Amino acid sequence: MALHFDQTEFDARRDRLVIEMAQRKLDAMLLFAQESMYWLTGYDTFGFCFFQCLVVKADGSMVLMTRSADLRQARHTSTIDNIVVWTDRDGANPAAELRNLLNDLDLLGCRIGVEYDTHGLTARNGRLLDEELKTFATAEDASAIVPRLRLFKSAAEIAKVEKAAALADDALDAALPLVRQGGDEGAILAAMQGAVFAGGGDYPANEFIIGSGADALLCRYKAGRRKLTKNDQLTLEWAGVFHHYHAPMMRTILTGKASKRHQELYQAARDALAAAEEAMVPGRTFGDVFDAHARVMEAHGLTRHRLNACGYSVGARFTPSWMDPQMFYAGNPEPIAPGMTLFAHMIVMDSDAGAAMTLGRTYLTTDGAPKPLSRHDLDLIVQ
Repeated sequence: MALHFDQTEFDARRDRLVIEMAQRKLDAMLLFAQESMYWLTGYDTFGFCFFQCLVVKADGSMVLMTRSADLRQARHTSTIDNIVVWTDRDGANPAAELRNLLNDLDLLGCRIGVEYDTHGLTARNGRLLDEELKTFATAEDASAIVPRLRLFKSAAEIAKVEKAAALADDALDAALPLVRQGGDEGAILAAMQGAVFAGGGDYPANEFIIGSGADALLCRYKAGRRKLTKNDQLTLEWAGVFHHYHAPMMRTILTGKASKRHQELYQAARDALAAAEEAMVPGRTFGDVFDAHARVMEAHGLTRHRLNACGYSVGARFTPSWMDPQMFYAGNPEPIAPGMTLFAHMIVMDSDAGAAMTLGRTYLTTDGAPKPLSRHDLDLIVQ
């Protein structure tokens, strides 16, 4: 079996979930998020683009309903013993088949938590599910339960993120010799992703973000490659990934000579990241981290050039994004606690000047100051 944790680790995760279910008085949970299934059982697939569900009962027993293409995938990559296949056919309604399975599991009239807030359950499938459950059981939204359990990393998970962080550093090392006048974005991407693969890493849950010139002000991947000019700016956001655990980094790298505006934006980004680090300690909240960054940006006169979030929790994620739900934004009451892996990114996009500056890295929270997981310093990189 292709398991990346030992059985005691999976048993501990199951026990944590069962405790949460008991506190919520849930007789069962219907897990649709691939991250939840991977965390709980090791099940590793992109088959969540189709209807599939992991049923977890209050006693910790589990049944997976999936398609035939994922039957062997589940057997090979997970701890799941009981797997039921729904059949592809014209007019198929897997939600009805799931209801029949729930009936076989003696869950008629029970209280069932459902993971609605996930790409693993489309709106259409969610409506089909609700139609089947409305006269069968009492369903409630339980989308936040497993993501919050995943927020707190075990020692084994931290080791995965640390390995991912080393791969992220390797990717930057591979990119830097290619960041120069005439350098090709395609070659830079190939070198970075190749470094992660060569180090035993995985595909990321979303594309690496790359943009130079005017595209350096973008925060998302887009198609099309460009070659760098003499005095250019290149924004990179990437992640080292190991067994699906992510450690993102973000940098804007300059070629030629750093302009005065770039130097100003860099200083603001570095000051803001330092302030965010000071707030990333137990006793503070995710909202406090955002506020610390925002105050620095305001002091530098950059409020309208910053974003409305400055980072998020990271861990084992699947397409379409490596971002976990817990984010640094205004008013987020989620407490900072030891054992979290958090990505803080300072992003300043001055559209008036056409200048970009970013600075970000992944941290492990502790009983005190957060531990940066990158071996690279934060100095402005000018090639």
